[in-house]
Amino acid sequence: MSPPPASTNPESRIPNPASAEGQDIVLAFSGGLDTSFCVPWLKERGWRVHTVFADTGGVDAAERAFIEQRAAELGVASHLSVDGGAAIWEDFVRPFVWAGQGYQGQYPLLVSDRYLIVDAALRRAAELGTNAIAHGCTGMGNDQVRFDLAVKAQGSYRIVAPIREIQKEHTQTRAYEQAYLEERGFGVRAKQQQYTINENLLGVTLSGGEIDRWEAPGDGARGWCAPREAWPAEPLRVALRFVEGEAVALDGEILPGAEILARLNAQFARYGVGRGMYTGDTTIGLKGRIVYEAPGLTALLAAHRALEEAVLSKQQNRFKPDVARRWVELVYEGFFHDPLKADLEAFLRSSQAKVNGEVVLETRGGVVSAVALRSPHILQSKGATYAQSADWGVEEAEGFIKLFGMSSTLWAEVNR
Repeated sequence: MSPPPASTNPESRIPNPASAEGQDIVLAFSGGLDTSFCVPWLKERGWRVHTVFADTGGVDAAERAFIEQRAAELGVASHLSVDGGAAIWEDFVRPFVWAGQGYQGQYPLLVSDRYLIVDAALRRAAELGTNAIAHGCTGMGNDQVRFDLAVKAQGSYRIVAPIREIQKEHTQTRAYEQAYLEERGFGVRAKQQQYTINENLLGVTLSGGEIDRWEAPGDGARGWCAPREAWPAEPLRVALRFVEGEAVALDGEILPGAEILARLNAQFARYGVGRGMYTGDTTIGLKGRIVYEAPGLTALLAAHRALEEAVLSKQQNRFKPDVARRWVELVYEGFFHDPLKADLEAFLRSSQAKVNGEVVLETRGGVVSAVALRSPHILQSKGATYAQSADWGVEEAEGFIKLFGMSSTLWAEVNR
């Protein structure tokens, strides 16, 4: 039995605490289907809607202009675009690269710009003298947790979530939102009809459509990464310089971190690097399936990991992943402002004191490898090379093996 068609009744029957009479509210706005729907929905309930777009990268000038035009045509009281590139590097990319791993070992936390978007919305709310904040998160995903917890951690605010509200009456929310907007004369871009797309400096995620049906992604489920047939024939090589674990220069040119990541995105996307599919355990308990593309972050992580492997001690390399995993879980699950995150970052920062040097990356398409590195801190013995030469004798090697394996050897002798 097919689901009933989406209702387009403009009069919500929901006894809604989100209504207001001429009060200001700040909406975190992207120009996509969900946040576009939020504007007329809030206006029809008496709110004066002020939109904020936090440009955390991933959009060009034309897209930014579209977002501003979209806000204007929807009739907002005011719109503000703010540059969030520097903040996303300082507050997320730097400690994430220090951590060096994705959620559940794979997903590179590409929607962590949500925390910076919240910060921009709260600053705008302070300017307007309102405590009302709105977002376009659904009641079915992780972003609602990230938004709400990030807001609650910074003060007493009234949070309005229109998409969660309409879910009280409608199960096919995307169809309802599209019909709602079209009935009011607002168009919806074709790609937004099929997929939920998130794009920022960190990368691109796509969900919805055939992805949610556990099918192979269609041709439209592609962001920045070129398909195999479009990869250049010549390999790409770049050099990244790190100071205390932070990338500071690309091919010899000292650049702000956000600019380095933007350039890496452009360079490695041409070779299809950083594209994958991920199915994971979400904060709300459902399995989530997405296509993601993170060419720049993938390159950064590969270079940083290669340098760490060479300069950190054996015990550091063993222990650090445990700290990194917990830090990643906190950020993924919405605890960006929990004090434990700051505690873990203190350790990660300390671990980077000797992570200095230059790493050469190479790709021929699909994957990226660290092929050369230079650092004054490489833990290399002057008199020995693994499996090639040694500055100790045979007796010393045999004695080490005897003592190192003593416990297991004794167990075997006793229990034969």
